[in-house]
This record gives sequence, C-alpha cells and structure tokens, in this order.
Amino acid sequence: MTEPKQPSSRRKQQRRRRSPAARAAELWRPVAPLEAPAPIAPAEDPTAVLRSIGEPPLQGQGVIAEHYLAAVVEQAAGLATALAAASGLLAPAEGETDDETHDDTAAD
Repeated sequence: MTEPKQPSSRRKQQRRRRSPAARAAELWRPVAPLEAPAPIAPAEDPTAVLRSIGEPPLQGQGVIAEHYLAAVVEQAAGLATALAAASGLLAPAEGETDDETHDDTAAD
C-alpha cells in the first residue's frame, strides 16, 4: 500500500497564514440601537399569495394539499398576530383609535 500524499510545505505555509483582519473580528462589539419597529397589521387574507401561485403540483392530491397548506399559512398568520399583540406592536384596526386598543388593560 502506498502512503497518502502529504501536502507540500508551501501549501502548509499558505494554510497557516491568516490576515490580521480575519483574526481581529469583534463579535461582541456594541452596535447602534435599532429604530422602533412600525406597527404590524394582520393580513386580511393570509392565503392570497398561496392561491396566486396556483394548485400544488401533486397529481391527484392538489386540492387536499392546497387545503393543508392554507391551514398552515392561516395558523402562522394567527401566531404572528398574537406575537405582535403580545409585544405591543399590533396596529389598531380600521376605525379604532390607539386609545381604544389599550382600554381593556386600563379597565382592570
């Protein structure tokens, strides 16, 4: 059996050399604060994009697959709305003022 080839000494030296910039990366450096996020409005029809691309290309199973995909998208939209509400980022509904959205907590 032959022994595996060892890389030449020149290749070894090239692998060992690293630029100072590559080693000097500061991962935990302070960053500028982010802007306040814009209010999040729930989608009126979360499945619109799904319907716009057509039926899934599954022979004989497209209708049922479309149903399940729509259920997943609606669930995800509901969870996103709940997260936005929990973090205080939910945009007020049309015709509702910002004060009305917080009246439920103030009444207690």
